[in-house]
Amino acid sequence: VQLQASGGGLVQAGGSLRLSCSASGGSFRAMAWFRQAPGKEREFVAAIWRSGAIYYADSVKGRFINSGDNAKSTMYLQMNSLKPEDTAVYYCAASTSIILSSVRQDGQYSYWGQGTLVTVSS
Repeated sequence: VQLQASGGGLVQAGGSLRLSCSASGGSFRAMAWFRQAPGKEREFVAAIWRSGAIYYADSVKGRFINSGDNAKSTMYLQMNSLKPEDTAVYYCAASTSIILSSVRQDGQYSYWGQGTLVTVSS
């Protein structure tokens, strides 16, 4: 299984970016976005369950829109109203065995992409 994340870049505060994640070699129970800012721990951003249900971190709810199709192994993160605190490396992750209650836990994902850098300038 390989995951590929893309779409990162430099944007001004208030702007938008769209991240994409494509995976080969599997059909997943959940796919998710995590991010890691400099000097901070990796944190959950959003996830999509195989049913299509989507989950968000409180910090991005109302600004980010996650979409995709686990059966097709694709996922997109539309990021609007970006803030400097959104600056981070964004990773996509996937799991074939995760349980729903663990969807926000990075340790429960077996497959990870290489990350794409998002920089939001003030």
